Amino acid sequence: MSDIQRLGVTPRYADATVFNGLLHAVEVPASEDGDIRSQTRSLLAALEATLTRAGSDKSRILMATIYLVDMADYDGLNAEWEAWLPTGSAPARACVKVAGLARPGWRVEVVAVAAVAAAA
Repeated sequence: MSDIQRLGVTPRYADATVFNGLLHAVEVPASEDGDIRSQTRSLLAALEATLTRAGSDKSRILMATIYLVDMADYDGLNAEWEAWLPTGSAPARACVKVAGLARPGWRVEVVAVAAVAAAA
């Protein structure tokens, strides 16, 4: 039996993996529609659900790497990100401009690592 927990497994990827007390997750917007703010809200809601499912929460994110197709979206992304995070719990973070994402309409993607509470 594997000591790696996989959430939302498909033949190609898992929504998240948990190993040795760390959650590794990738989230994208639910839709290609909308501006950066609506896509960011969608992505963060999905990330929050993944964190909860794994026994973590947004205050336990250790590192986030954010990919933006257009750096003009940076301020809109940050407004949603800052409103979503609990005060005092900002993780280490990188924000990178990319030429494109897997779906043409996606404006943002996030990779996150979070601490997971030890099982009782």
